[in-house]
Amino acid sequence: MDKREESRITLSNELLYLFNTGKLHHAYRHFGAQIMEDGVRFAVWAPDVRSVKVIGDFNGWGNKDPEHLGYTCEDCYLEQIGTTGVFAGFLPGLKAGERYKYDITTAEGRHLIKADPFAFCAQLRPETASIVADLQYQWHDYEWMENRKHQDFFRRPINIYEIHLGSWMRHPNQADGFYSYDELADRLIPYIIEMGYTHVELMPVMEHPLDASWGYQVTGYFAATSRYGEPTGLMRLIDRCHQAGIGVILDWVPGHFCPDAHGLASFNGGMLYEKEIHPEWGTYKFDFGRSEVRSFLMSNASFWMEKYHADGLRVDGVSSMLYLNFGKTNQRDFIYNKDGGDTDLDAISFIREFNQMIGSDFPGTFTAAEESSAFPLVTSPPEVGGLGFHFKWNMGWMNDTLDYMSTDFIYRKYDHNKMTFAMTYAYSENYILPLSHDEVVHGKKSLIGRMPGDMWRKFAGMRTLAMYHMTHPGKKLNFMGNENAPFIEWREYEELEWFMLQYENHAKYRDYVKALNCIYRDTSALWSCDSSWDGFRWIDCDNSEQSILSYVRMAELPEDPVEMAELPEDPVDTAELTDEGEAEADAVIPEFEPAIPDTVAVIINFNIEQYDKYRIGVPFEGEYTEILNSDSVEFGGNDLINPAVITADEIPMHGQPYSIELRIPALGGIILKRI
Repeated sequence: MDKREESRITLSNELLYLFNTGKLHHAYRHFGAQIMEDGVRFAVWAPDVRSVKVIGDFNGWGNKDPEHLGYTCEDCYLEQIGTTGVFAGFLPGLKAGERYKYDITTAEGRHLIKADPFAFCAQLRPETASIVADLQYQWHDYEWMENRKHQDFFRRPINIYEIHLGSWMRHPNQADGFYSYDELADRLIPYIIEMGYTHVELMPVMEHPLDASWGYQVTGYFAATSRYGEPTGLMRLIDRCHQAGIGVILDWVPGHFCPDAHGLASFNGGMLYEKEIHPEWGTYKFDFGRSEVRSFLMSNASFWMEKYHADGLRVDGVSSMLYLNFGKTNQRDFIYNKDGGDTDLDAISFIREFNQMIGSDFPGTFTAAEESSAFPLVTSPPEVGGLGFHFKWNMGWMNDTLDYMSTDFIYRKYDHNKMTFAMTYAYSENYILPLSHDEVVHGKKSLIGRMPGDMWRKFAGMRTLAMYHMTHPGKKLNFMGNENAPFIEWREYEELEWFMLQYENHAKYRDYVKALNCIYRDTSALWSCDSSWDGFRWIDCDNSEQSILSYVRMAELPEDPVEMAELPEDPVDTAELTDEGEAEADAVIPEFEPAIPDTVAVIINFNIEQYDKYRIGVPFEGEYTEILNSDSVEFGGNDLINPAVITADEIPMHGQPYSIELRIPALGGIILKRI
């Protein structure tokens, strides 16, 4: 073998050392099918096996002599590199588009036909071959990427539209019903802009064999699914989102993987990537204690951030990663860590390292944990014992809120605490408030399907839910279709019921969501101080009898807490002569008053009585204007609205020095802005 040929095959000792010790964060630059000047280099980790060879169209899939490239099966064996468990080899003449797999002979002599764990592209299901792919793409989002580095997302509006690409909208003229990534961009981006969302979150776009898994059972961790076209199509979709000012979050599934035979499962004939079978889902849990698995997963996270310019990763199923006995029902099967606890110390270590890497290598991006347990410090830095996520989904808020909203009106006063309890822990983590896909499937009903009462009350209830969601402390997430108030649950095999918008109630509700989104985006009081009590103040949280909540949201104060009045140009122009004839300067010195932050007051009536005169306390004097009333006729309400300007009276109420008198609609909410 000449030196040129050897350089094509060999991976450096330093690189292999990093991979074998769990410290290689860019393995996708070296493993898999790497297109070179005159061929393709393959590299795969498969320790403790006899041999690995590449098979594909170019060698008749290992069964016969090929016709067009002249390879025999003997030419396609990869060379094992020392004791690293890595096999590599170079096949000249191969180009992008070639289909391939690995034929692995195990230590016991069995043949396993496997897709490439590092493949950048895969065949559309039910086919399972990997495809050599060129990921070269000319991005046009330089301004977005530069600005992102300097954004403090904790003090910015984040309103996420969660979407499943295959069912948001379906192609009427395609047998599989899928629009391409480019066709989706043409339709989705204008819609997100129109509706006022700041981010879009894509349910997993990594290759997966079963549509009904929604992408959460992955076989191709580095391959954008072929359902919607080539990988560069997804890049163009994200690029166009960035150019339109829309952030893109990807769902990521490092906790478990699909058991299909062509994937990672039993990759070398035994447990390699996996540690055990997940007791609830039948999938395989990654072995976070294995260094090479950590390199694989760390590289995968880095891959989607670097190659696809993702702005964030929402990590699925974090609870299942944190606990050794998650999903187990029989105590005889319980296992414990070296300290006697039930937490997975290897997984915790991996999560911390992952979050540190994202924060260090991709400034301005964030990670969010879908975590439903009481595990502490999920969004605190690892240096103080935290996991290092930037955000955590607030599952407690979601469960309590939806339980309350499904309760009949006459019983709501007994469950009032469900709507106030979240504020007792609201600042223990940095939260995202999710109304996600998980809440509108598996018999849980659609959101409007949970609302009690007749049709008018159902839509009015939806409007109060949306207002509570958008004005409560925490960033926001709403699943696609929720804005249209569909009566059926989400189904991944058909598009959203867009035809429902021809009916007035549904069209007006979407208009309401759009108006609420825009008010959220444009009102700093609703997002600039999401992580501190400085941004929230109860007016009245105890009115369980009438089921009314009222509170104030305030923007972050400027660094200088004193609002300075301008000094006059001539501060001695009122000088007077004293008895001694000397001028005494009676300078006009302004009084210094504390700054008043941008403020909104929110009043939501969750019951069916209306009030023509309802007084609430407010913290500041001045005038208030009603910027949104959910009972407005344009949104399907009865138009019980308030005057354009309401002046606060110096009448103490609810522990506040001032108060205002309002008309409160039945099942309605009001947002007042201090002007």
